[in-house]
Formats: sequence, structure tokens, C-alpha cells
Amino acid sequence: MLITKSKQASLYSQLLFNRTTIFSTSASSSFAPAAFSSRLNLNCPTHQQFFVPSCYSTAHNPVFPIQQCSFNPIFNSKDIVQSFKERLQLGNTEYLDRIFEILSAQHKVDDLALSQLGLRLTESLVRQVLYYGNSKNDIFSCLKFFDWAGRQHGFRHTRSTFHAIFKILSKAKLMRLLMDFLDNDMVFGFLNEKLGSFGFYSTLVIGYSVAGKPQLALQMFGKMRFQGFDLDYLGYHVLLNSLVEENCFDAVGSISRQISLRGFENHVTHCIVVKSLCKQKLLDEAKSYLRRVNLLGDGYLHGDAVGVLVTALCQNDQFDKAGQVVEEFRELGVLPIGPVYNVWLRNLVQAGKIDSALEFLQRKKSLECYVPEVFRYNALLWRLLKENRLTEACDLLMEMMEGGVSADKVTLNAALCFFCKAGMVDVAVDLYNSKSEFGFSASSMACNYLIDSLCKEGKIDEAYNMLRDCTEQGYFPGRRTFYILADAFCRESKLDIMTQLVLAALERNFMPSDSLYNKFISALCSAGRPKDGYLILNELNRMNIVATRTTYSNLIHGFIKLKKGDIAVRLLVEMQNKGHMVNRTLFRAVVCSLYDMENPEIQFFKLLEMQLSCHEPDCKIFNFFIDGAGHAKKPELARQVFEMMQRSGIEPNLRSDVLMLQSYLKSERISDAINFFDALRQRREIGSKLYETMVVGLCAVKKVNLGLHFFREFQSNGRFPTGECYEELIKLLCWNKEYKMVVHLIIDLEKAGRPVTSFIGNTLLLHSLRSLELYDSWVEVREVQKFPNLSVLGQLIGAFSGRIQMSHNINWEQVIELCFPLNLYTYNMLLRRLGMDKMDDACELFKKLCQKGFKPKGWTYNILVHGLHKHARTDETRRLADNMFRKCIGPNNSCTG
Repeated sequence: MLITKSKQASLYSQLLFNRTTIFSTSASSSFAPAAFSSRLNLNCPTHQQFFVPSCYSTAHNPVFPIQQCSFNPIFNSKDIVQSFKERLQLGNTEYLDRIFEILSAQHKVDDLALSQLGLRLTESLVRQVLYYGNSKNDIFSCLKFFDWAGRQHGFRHTRSTFHAIFKILSKAKLMRLLMDFLDNDMVFGFLNEKLGSFGFYSTLVIGYSVAGKPQLALQMFGKMRFQGFDLDYLGYHVLLNSLVEENCFDAVGSISRQISLRGFENHVTHCIVVKSLCKQKLLDEAKSYLRRVNLLGDGYLHGDAVGVLVTALCQNDQFDKAGQVVEEFRELGVLPIGPVYNVWLRNLVQAGKIDSALEFLQRKKSLECYVPEVFRYNALLWRLLKENRLTEACDLLMEMMEGGVSADKVTLNAALCFFCKAGMVDVAVDLYNSKSEFGFSASSMACNYLIDSLCKEGKIDEAYNMLRDCTEQGYFPGRRTFYILADAFCRESKLDIMTQLVLAALERNFMPSDSLYNKFISALCSAGRPKDGYLILNELNRMNIVATRTTYSNLIHGFIKLKKGDIAVRLLVEMQNKGHMVNRTLFRAVVCSLYDMENPEIQFFKLLEMQLSCHEPDCKIFNFFIDGAGHAKKPELARQVFEMMQRSGIEPNLRSDVLMLQSYLKSERISDAINFFDALRQRREIGSKLYETMVVGLCAVKKVNLGLHFFREFQSNGRFPTGECYEELIKLLCWNKEYKMVVHLIIDLEKAGRPVTSFIGNTLLLHSLRSLELYDSWVEVREVQKFPNLSVLGQLIGAFSGRIQMSHNINWEQVIELCFPLNLYTYNMLLRRLGMDKMDDACELFKKLCQKGFKPKGWTYNILVHGLHKHARTDETRRLADNMFRKCIGPNNSCTG
């Protein structure tokens, strides 16, 4: 059973902030991490229903999605941060950071700056510096330091330091550099001078072995043996390991015998031999070898050798046998079992067997007081986070603290991610802000999580500050985080920041997706900044990235709004040159924009000539310009293009004739339209499309009588006018209150067996609400009574006009569906009608239309508000109006929620 939030907060404070309890290493401590995490209920359904899943897949980015938990007790985040400070042991690395700061400052080593550090050069210090640099992946600085140290008075490189630099070069796969290093005559001389003949040969054997060249190492080994020198313990084992790594198994037995004869054999030898057998898939032989070693006694057997066999079994998917090996050698009691347990735990985690790993860890901890190293805990912790098992992750974090396991950088980064996933972003931010006290830098994944979480909570400014701070440390967002940031910046219109983000991405050869560019450029254009969008487009062109058609379209419309028709034309041409198709709507907008420029007609024909020179002349090009001129209400220009097309030997198609006719009608050049229509009779058969254009165009300019004339002419030719003709005529006749003519048109539809469309039905309902005359005319036209199918429509008109009293139990939707299909406009009409006397029914209808998937618009909400106000339901009116205000819904705005 879930407990209350106040109780949760109390438990949280008691368990997490009482550090004397949590961090007590006493066996008698009563703290139970599982109990704590169970009270958090991080995985419970009640909380998970509030989790917000991540919106981008990510191929790119963090391995697991961020979720936010509804659990948000009252806590002091600084106390949690302090808890981690007390358990964090990162060591003092300030002097190491200073060394690498000097090394990376310039190409040559600053001898004076390094000397002023007062370093006491020893083999141990050099190795420490090299390993630290390797962990920072700063190979060049490691080489510079190695060279500098070798030139300092009183210090000589040892085989151990050479081995360290060889391993660094090998790990970085800089084999050519390593081989050049070994083959260089100057290095030969340096080694001979510094180490003597024995050290010279021994170091080269080690170098060639580490470089993966065991054959060369064996040749060098033969030379030194010929001169009476021999390898020491380190050299023999490095050579033996190289032979195994490069699968030179024939020589492995010989070298291992040499090691045994010289008394160098120990647990390292056993590990390498077991590895050799395992690489040859001789797993049973490896197990027998370990048993023989165990029989020898004298402490020869070591857990590392058993761990090699356990790993090999796991890699061959023999987990049952691996578990048996672990238990067998545990029961023998002849070796430190901790390293074996560590290897077994690692393999379980890597294989994704998390439940088995947790069960093993808890069992061994309770029975044998086994406590893994911190990096084993870290691996298990990250795996739990990856699988969103937050309860177990919380348990593990608390267990580490309870068991006195010192956290490291990896633990801290995992904790950051945990707090983000658990919805405790404030704690994560405070922990991150304390990094200077910890002396650590957050990992890329932790930074991704922090930024993602801040964006999810709408803290865009904090997310930007976090991004800026992380970037100073060399971080750049992962692909998924980049898109979350970009989406947030565009949504919040933080376009200057977005510009910096995109440019920074391009500098790093990070290529955002086409959809992101489109979203960004669209946001710039919406903000009235198409010029900035144009700069981004030029950057894309510079990198030979082809912007999408939508991107060009947004930019063109953006410059048209700024009355920059010349740039719109330039973009249109560039868009075509990039291979994008230009539709009629976009071309029309560009042509119309020319009339905001000086000498628009010159610009118009200049663009036409450019199009004809770049493309094969056809009707489509000419039609674009006829259409654009018509919408710009320049029918004379449209006519010139029409005649130019004819002079070019291109016969105008039906589309050309329709566009030319529309250009006259849009400009209310009625006589020219009629003359052109009559001329068309001589050239082609006048079909439905041309009649429809004439009737609809005349209705649009309120010439109802002429519209009816061509409508009747259309009918007299034995054709049936299109639905749009009826719709436009009925709409215009209703506005002119010529309702009897409307009824006759409805009868025409019925005679032809054509249905009443939603547009016509909604028009009738609208005018029924406004006037009683429509229903009166319906009754007066006796002919309508001959058509039973129209009786329901007549009753519906009567009910909306108030002439007919409908039953209280009537299902209005079913009645309307008998007459015509319902759409959102129909529901708005019905809401208005119900709001007159049945407000409760109107509210129920509103719920129903939302359930059916309709998205109410501002008009819908206004109808409800006026209805509630009319019925003096003040509280409901205020609540609905406030809801509209929160959602930014006005009379003409769509619902955003």
C-alpha cells in the first residue's frame, strides 16, 4: 500500500539526511536500503503514470531515456550533495592537472614551467603521470613528458617506464609510431646509453612484444641470449603474453618452461597459460591445469588465473559451468576468492544477467561479507539505470554508502543520472555545481541527462547555462540531447542561442537533420527573421548540403512577408536548381510578391524569361504565371502570357483556359470573362470544369443572376452541375434571402439523386438559426412535399428556426445524419441551438464531440461561453473563459490542448 507524500518526505529526511545512520559501517546498523527504495516507489504504477517518456530515438545519444517521477518530497538538496562529498575519494590530482596544462599549452615543452613545479622525478612518478595522461586520452602530452623526463639530470628511464609508454601507444593503436620509436637509431643509442646492453635488449624485447610483433621480439631475445644476456621476470612475462595475444602458441610452451626453470613462475604465469589454453578453446585443459597448480600448493594459485577461465567460459556462453568453477575453487579455500567473485560479477553484468548478479551479490555479502570494488558496483549501477530499474539502483547506491565503499567519478556520474531519472533534478544540478569541490568533470552522458531533464521541466535558461558550462570543458551534446535542446530553443523562440548551437555543431562536423534545419529556419521566419534563416541556408550550401523543399518554402514566404520579392525570386530559382519541384501555390506567392517591388511588370516578365530559358517551355510554366497574375488581380498580364504561349506554338490546355477565366472573374472584369468564355466555345467544347469556374467565380463576386444564368445553361446542355456550383449558389442565395430559389435547388439535387452535402446542410442550419423565412419558404414551395426524403430536412430546418417543437428525448445527431454528414461546423450549429434552452445537453454534446476526436476551435468555446452566460451559470462561464485564456484560445484560434 502506498504511503502519503508527507510520510514519504519524513522517511526520506530520516533515512537519507541522517548521515550518521546511512554512512555507519557498523554491522548493527538498522538501515535497510530496500525499505528506503520501496518507500520511494520509483517503479510503482502510481508513479510511473506520471513519467514522461523521452521524445527522440536516439540512435545517438544517451543509452537510456529520461523519465520523471512524480515523487517530489520536501528535501534539502544540499544535504544530499554533502552526503556524496563525505563518501567521495578522488585523490589529489591538482599537480597532475597542472603538468598536463603546461604540456598541452604549446607544441614544445615549457622546461622552465615544468621545472618550477619542483617535481622529484622517480620511476613511480613518471608512471603515474603517464597513466593519468592515458586516462585523459592525451597521448601527445604523455610522449612530451616522457621525452622531457628522459632529458632531466639525475633521472634515467627504466624498463618499467618504457613499458608504460609502450602500453599507452599500443592501447591507442599507434603501432606505426611505436615501431618507428623502436626502429629509430637515435632511440637505440639512447637505450644503450641509459640502460646498458642488458637493459637495451630487454627493453626492445618488451617494446616489440607490446607492439604486437612477437617474432621481432623473439629475434631480439635470441640476440641477447647469444651475447650472454637474459630476460628478467618482467621481460619474460611480457614476451609470453605477447605470444599468446598473437596466437603464437608453438612458442608459448618453450617460453613458459624457461620461466619455470628460472624460478619466475607465479600467478602471472598461470594467468597467461590459462589464457593461452582458453584462446585455443581448450577450456577443460585450462581447468585441469588450474587443478594441478592447486595440488602443488605453496600459494601458487591465485584468483586472477581462475578469473581468466571464468571469463572464457562466459564468453562461450557456458555460464552454468563458470558458476560451478567459482564454487569449486571457493570450496577449496586455497586462494583469495574476491578476485574470482569480481570477475564472475563483471561477466554477469556484461551479459545482462542483472537479477543473477544482484542475487549473487546479496548472497555473498550476507554469507561471506563480500564487498566488490567500486568499479564492480558502478558497472551494476549503470546497467540498472539503463534498464530503468530505479528501485534497485537506489538500493545499490545506498548499499555502497552503508558498506563504506568510497564513491569515485563514475559513481558520481551514475548518481547524477539517477537523480535525473527519478525526477530530482535540483539535487543533480547542485551535485554538478559542486564539481569544483569534488575535483571531477561530469561525463558526456551525465551532462546529456542534466540538460535533457532541465528541458523536460521547462527550465530552458538553466539548460542553456548548463550547456555553456559543460561546453567549456570540451563537452558537446549527444544527438538526442542536441535535438531536445534545439526543439526547446525553437519552441521558446530563443533563436540567437539556437543559432550559436547550430553553428557550434557545424564547426564540429556534427550534421543536424533536415527536419531540424527546417524547424529552425521556420522558427526564424515566423519570428520575422528570414535573413538569419538565409544565413543558415548559405552555410548549408557551403557544405554542399541540400536543404529540403519545405525549408526553401518557409524562407520564400518569410521574405514575401518582408516585401523582399527579389530575394524570394532568387530562392525560388535556387530551389529549382537544387532539384526541388515548385508547386502552383508557392509560385503564385512569388509572382504576387513582385508587385511590392519597383517596376513589377518588368520583374514579372524577367522571371518568365528566366523560367523559359532554364526549362523546356510548356503549358505548366505559362500556367504558373497566368495563375500568379490572376491572383495579383492583373488580368491584362495574364492575357499577355496566354497570348505569348499561343505565339510560341503551345496550345493552351484546359487548365490554361480555367486560369485565364478565373483571372478575369477575380478582378471583377465580368464582361471580359463572358467574352473569353464565348471565344472558348469556338475553340473547344465547354465542359463541366469551365461551367463550374464561371458559376463559382460569379458567385464569389456576388453576381447571383449571372451565376444562375450559366447554371441553367449548364443544365440545358444535358449536364449536371457539380456540387461546388450548388454550394456556392445556395450560400449566395441564402445571404440574399432568396430562400425559395434555395428550396428549388435542393429539389433539383433530390431529383438527380444527389445527396445534400455537409456544406449545404450547415448553410441551411445557420440561416435557420438567423431567420424564420427559410422554413416559411420551405413550406410555401409545395413541390418539396412530393419528395419524402426531404421531409426530415424540412423538420430539422423548422426545429432550428423554432417553428417546430422537437421532443426532449430527440437524438439530434441521428436526425442530422439522416440528412447530411456531420462535421465540426455542424456541431457548432447544434451547440448554438441547444444553448438556447438546453444548456446541459449542450455541455454533454461538447464532451461527446471531443471524445469523437474533433478538436474544438475558438468559435466552439465562444458558443459555450455565451450559452453559459445567457443561462446565468457564472462560475462555469468563468472557468471556461480562464481555460481558454491559459490555452491562448481566441475566437479564431484552434484549440491547443
